[in-house]
Amino acid sequence: MAKKIPQKNIRNFCIVAHIDHGKSTLADRMLEVTGTVQKREMKAQLLDDMELERSRGITIKARSVAMRYKLKGQEYELNLIDTPGHVDFHYEVSRALICCEGALLLADAFQGVEAQTVANGYAAMEHDLKIVPVINKVDLVNARVDQVKEELEQTLAVDPDEVMPVSAKTGVGVEDLLQSIVANIPPPEGDPEATLQAMVFDSLYDAYRGAIIYVRIMNGTVKKGQKIKLLRKGTTHEVVELGQFAPKREAREELCAGQVGYLICNIKSLDDVHIGDTVSVIGNDAAEPLEGYQEPKRMVYCGLYPSDGQDFEELRDALTKLAINDPSFEFEPETSDALGFGFRCGFLGLLHMEIVQQRLEQEADVDLVQTAPNVTYEIVDQNGNVNEIHKPQDVPDSGKISEFRQPIVRVNMVQPEEYIGSVMKLCGERRGIHVRTEYLSPTRMMLTYDIPLAEVIYDLHDKLKSATRGYGTMDYELRGYEQADLVRMDILVNGKKVDALAIICNRADADRRGRSVVKKLKNEIDRHMFEVAVQAAIGTRVIARETVKAMRKNVTAKCYGGDISRKRKLWQKQKEGKKRMKSIGRVDIPQKAFMAVLDTGDDKGK
Repeated sequence: MAKKIPQKNIRNFCIVAHIDHGKSTLADRMLEVTGTVQKREMKAQLLDDMELERSRGITIKARSVAMRYKLKGQEYELNLIDTPGHVDFHYEVSRALICCEGALLLADAFQGVEAQTVANGYAAMEHDLKIVPVINKVDLVNARVDQVKEELEQTLAVDPDEVMPVSAKTGVGVEDLLQSIVANIPPPEGDPEATLQAMVFDSLYDAYRGAIIYVRIMNGTVKKGQKIKLLRKGTTHEVVELGQFAPKREAREELCAGQVGYLICNIKSLDDVHIGDTVSVIGNDAAEPLEGYQEPKRMVYCGLYPSDGQDFEELRDALTKLAINDPSFEFEPETSDALGFGFRCGFLGLLHMEIVQQRLEQEADVDLVQTAPNVTYEIVDQNGNVNEIHKPQDVPDSGKISEFRQPIVRVNMVQPEEYIGSVMKLCGERRGIHVRTEYLSPTRMMLTYDIPLAEVIYDLHDKLKSATRGYGTMDYELRGYEQADLVRMDILVNGKKVDALAIICNRADADRRGRSVVKKLKNEIDRHMFEVAVQAAIGTRVIARETVKAMRKNVTAKCYGGDISRKRKLWQKQKEGKKRMKSIGRVDIPQKAFMAVLDTGDDKGK
């Protein structure tokens, strides 16, 4: 059984950085240097235990681990929370920050300060965390340590003398970094003798143990066998097992103020667990509920439908379990004329949507059809009521709309100065409004633009990478909603509106988008025995049309010569048959077609 550590020797910290700057690798080296994991058990990205994380090489979920570290005859408990770097998972980072007293701010020795480095650095400062600046990958041949120190000083007012140089790959400087953590990050506050008060910062559903709650103890002590109460839901449970992650679950007898760990209470109902809830004791002595977390803002919505309609209940169960582990994702049932019963799901961004879809297919083995994603809009009707619109089908007729508003985000883009022209052109094409330009160093600069979110989420990141030869990075945050000249564009296949293919776009772009979409759909929809008309329309006005030609059968193949009237009769008969088939024929629309509506029509002329 692990020895109890005094509260003054506990350090809670997280690692924040831009994507691919080496957070998970640094966590690996710390586990190795502190002896938490034996060398023979070591593997790269040890804390990324989700199959999807390992295959993609990115962190999706924040993970906590408790390490024991001996320094000058004293033993310290270092509780590390490894966080994701991608902008879509910023909510995971914000949850980790509340549980910590310090943060390691990591910058790549070659790539320097990037967009997410700035965003996460400011987030850590807003939570009053002690920042320990670190430059990683100093073993690289082209490392530019002095320039990166300058960039950190310029953007985040970091003292260059405090910056710790390390190489997470080789282990150089990791021992010094651990000593710096002990010296600079303050121990947690909180009274172990007070009434129990713990923050639920994450949870996981286990088929055998029920919901496993991840907690940070703010005040008091929780022991095995104790009765606890989840204040938000008001339910009481008995603690069957508690412990810490080292990095696997290790049982303990108790967890005291300042510690991070897990509780297993045989919670079978998934509705009982809420991220940001407070755990306390039962009775009238319960502690005050903690403030919890701000509700995450879902920015992207799309429909998920089982490809086989029979799997509807299976999909519901899989989504419920996933929503427990990932509270930034939400869903509600909906029906579509084209696709039957399914769910309208809300995500933080496009990568988040992709990850959820892959997790459903891998973990729950459900085949999905996914509709084109769209962002949330606001509509003010003639009576002055403001309605949120999560799908194009909900947009009323233009006569009922007083104001149509779209979400605007502030985008920070960091790139070498020679690419500034192409990045400004890219933002201008996407209706961006220039806010400011800042120099991070003599050769690197940060451009800030206000751009409609719909123009950002689909392919701005890819286009930015292309325009800057891979050196550009971006980060964005929601500013609010602004009025715009928007319309709903319907797609008609064979004269019938396909609700799942409708899109909202700017009126000035509608003709171009419409032509581009119907052209793509023409290539995606298979030929049938009858002609299929694919049209784009705004209200009752058709703005573009393409025709999928019918398959042709040569009915006159056996007519050798003879009277032409015989051939005409056969052609007329075929024509009538196709007309009858057209009136009852059903057009099959493949999955690819639903993603074709994302085409902005930028690649005209290609």
